[in-house]
Amino acid sequence: MRPIDLQRDLKLPQPQADTRLAVCPILLAVLHDFHRMRISYCYWKSSRTVDAVLAGEGDLDLLIAREDQHRCQAILLARGLKLFPMVASRDHPAMLSFLGLDDLTGRLVHIHLHFRLVAGERLLKNYSLPWQEVILARAIRHPDYPIRILDPASEALLLMIRSALELRRRDPVTLRHWAATTAKFASDRAELEGRVERSALHDLAAQLLGEDLALRLVAAFFGDEPLHRQRALRRDLAHSLAPYRTYNAIEARLRATIRAGLWAAGGLNRQHVHWPRPSARRAPGGGSVIAIIGVDGSGKSTVVAAVRDWLGSEIDTLPMYFGTGDGRPLLLMRPFKALLPLFSRLLRTRPKGSSHGKISEQRPGLGYQILLAGWAVVVAREKRSKLLAAHRGARRGLVVLTDRYPQNEIIGFNDGPLLHRLPWAPRWLRGIETSAYALARRLAPDLVVKLQVSPETAQAREPTMDPSVIRDRIEAIQHLNFAAHRIVTIDAELPLAEVIRKIKLEVWRLL
Repeated sequence: MRPIDLQRDLKLPQPQADTRLAVCPILLAVLHDFHRMRISYCYWKSSRTVDAVLAGEGDLDLLIAREDQHRCQAILLARGLKLFPMVASRDHPAMLSFLGLDDLTGRLVHIHLHFRLVAGERLLKNYSLPWQEVILARAIRHPDYPIRILDPASEALLLMIRSALELRRRDPVTLRHWAATTAKFASDRAELEGRVERSALHDLAAQLLGEDLALRLVAAFFGDEPLHRQRALRRDLAHSLAPYRTYNAIEARLRATIRAGLWAAGGLNRQHVHWPRPSARRAPGGGSVIAIIGVDGSGKSTVVAAVRDWLGSEIDTLPMYFGTGDGRPLLLMRPFKALLPLFSRLLRTRPKGSSHGKISEQRPGLGYQILLAGWAVVVAREKRSKLLAAHRGARRGLVVLTDRYPQNEIIGFNDGPLLHRLPWAPRWLRGIETSAYALARRLAPDLVVKLQVSPETAQAREPTMDPSVIRDRIEAIQHLNFAAHRIVTIDAELPLAEVIRKIKLEVWRLL
């Protein structure tokens, strides 16, 4: 393997100022450490995308010499990146995923370490090619960025190999993104054609694949036929690489089918069902329950959605709504919520203790009390079910984001017990409700984020809410602790982007 020359590798051409600013500082620091510590590595995907990848807009796929794998991981950990394991059904022993947070932008950066040249379908990387020493020895410096990349011949060869093993319609992930995937391979090939020498590609292919396949591969690369239509060459390449398969053809097909089913089920669960089951990448050291609380109008739902969009693209997340408003109810709650608009229209005024609408000073009538008793029990049962699901999900490696959280610290406060309004309620009924809220105390969230707003702001955002209730609840929020391990207060009067950035930093510290 060619040794790394620090003088040669660190004296890099200075890029344009705008280009330099586009590189994520955390990636720049990691690459500098790699050069300083003489880590043998290279970015082994398309050099056409280096600028976007270094800006944090895609995964940084690095091929690492196996003898450097532990020092490489130590560098990443020292720079604040964290290892996020895949679920068992999609794990690969030669691949690791590290995520880091760019403090300035709040963007997650993903460094994907490869200790072997693994290739194959999206859901099953079945081929482990024994060429990493050859590829690393040929790696070159990028002309504009402080990173080592594939030389043109190696990049062209690996492009042809990857197209032969990845462009298969039986892979559901590739099939779903077929147009984008084939277009990407075509763009990579077009960009490379002007840089790679035919003789260099032939010599490397002959060394690794043999003369016959080398001639056909070079002709195909410089030909006019799209890569996904070169079926004969793709079939012969796959046959030539068969000794490097991890699983034989039958077992590989069986595993790929199982993984495809799990992938489809995971996507359905993330979008619609929301069962506490991980399907992709789990949080390190187990998951966490993160509660976002605040008075109505403080932006809880907006924040939960934003954090989920940010984190959910890389890590399994589970949204959980503990309120009784517009969130997703469980089956038991749905009939009551369906009838709620009807009762709201029939009641011109709300009894004392309500939060929205015109509040009456009179005690609630018998009919309202009966409805409230039934509603309180159903709400308590739903909160209990959701509490158990949230913490089971966290134990399985999910990051659970909750909008509100049940509490029994302040009676009469939202997300707390309701039967205190009904002195006649029987003890057994109160017991059902009390046990649910006591469980919330036992199953405390790992992080509580309090969104603080002024009464005027809350009133402007929730005009139907009683002003006195707003003031009381803002005051009460300051004293709630939920027995949580960590509580932070965020000024939700700040611009939304800044509020979300601050919450991202707190979430990242927890993971």
